[in-house]
Amino acid sequence: MLGFDGETLPSELAGFLELGLAGVVLYKRNFRSVKELRKLTADIRRAAGRPVLIGIDQEGGTRFALPAPFTAWPSAAELGRARDIGLTEQVARAMAVELRVAGCNLNFAPMLDLNVNPESPVTKDRSFGADPYLVAKMGVAFDHGLRAGRVLSCAKHFPGHGDTSVDPHHDLPRFSGTMERLESAELVPFAAVVGAGVPMVMTAHILLPSIDAERPASLSRTMLDGVLRCRMGFRGIILADDLGMGAIARRYGPGEAAVETLRAGTDIAMLCHHWQAVAPAIDAVREANEAGRFDAAEWQASLERIERACALAELPVPQAGLDILACEEFRALAAAIRARIR
Repeated sequence: MLGFDGETLPSELAGFLELGLAGVVLYKRNFRSVKELRKLTADIRRAAGRPVLIGIDQEGGTRFALPAPFTAWPSAAELGRARDIGLTEQVARAMAVELRVAGCNLNFAPMLDLNVNPESPVTKDRSFGADPYLVAKMGVAFDHGLRAGRVLSCAKHFPGHGDTSVDPHHDLPRFSGTMERLESAELVPFAAVVGAGVPMVMTAHILLPSIDAERPASLSRTMLDGVLRCRMGFRGIILADDLGMGAIARRYGPGEAAVETLRAGTDIAMLCHHWQAVAPAIDAVREANEAGRFDAAEWQASLERIERACALAELPVPQAGLDILACEEFRALAAAIRARIR
């Protein structure tokens, strides 16, 4: 799944879509208006000629949220302080309606990292809170709301960034806790959404030396196949966060990172910000596949999971116009939540 610079679909990316790329990641750098966004998403679908994932970050708040004319939704931190499961589900469903109008079918949310370390650069305003059971309830509600609005949800960042102090965009965070600690805290929200049927989980670039001292979670078969698949029973898509982040790029080349995350159990790997890494990554995966470095049954199972998700994401949905964006109903919903926490 690739990101790109600019506001029009590059011909090279269109070519990858024709060849079977899983999807495209969009950022605010890719459009200046909702009409431009709608045209871009239509161009992506046209280039693919089949159901395809079009993902975007719409968490609410200010850091990872879409600007006007989209509704100014409360942040996850505000939703957590309101502690209202029903309103949280309504917000997520309304977000999904707005995303569908723009042509997006995948939201990289809910974020389930616990806000337990005040030094964490990841969780500020983006976490539902420090209580794993509250975060679990809010995460399940958010997941339900997105899917009720016919947008795929993606729980992130497994197994949790909350008790780290390094931004993975720059370098590799470390979590010194044991598996017992993870199961009693960080994994509680992920177990809840897995049980609720969340279709996708995004992995974190974080080293857990007490569990796997060699590889970060996103490249660790111990964490992905052993914990997420076997121990927690997740059957959806495992999505590796951007392999171009400093946490990975400072230690692995793009080809090695792409191959190793897929060998660890990832279904879809993302490269979002460094186009020069795309060709080496794709070439390395192709060569590794031809050399038999991937388990054939796992490879086929991954393809089937991706095809099911794409088909589900592209089911027909009720059509709405641009006037649904920041409509009176949605503004009132956002205001009701903020009124609860004053």
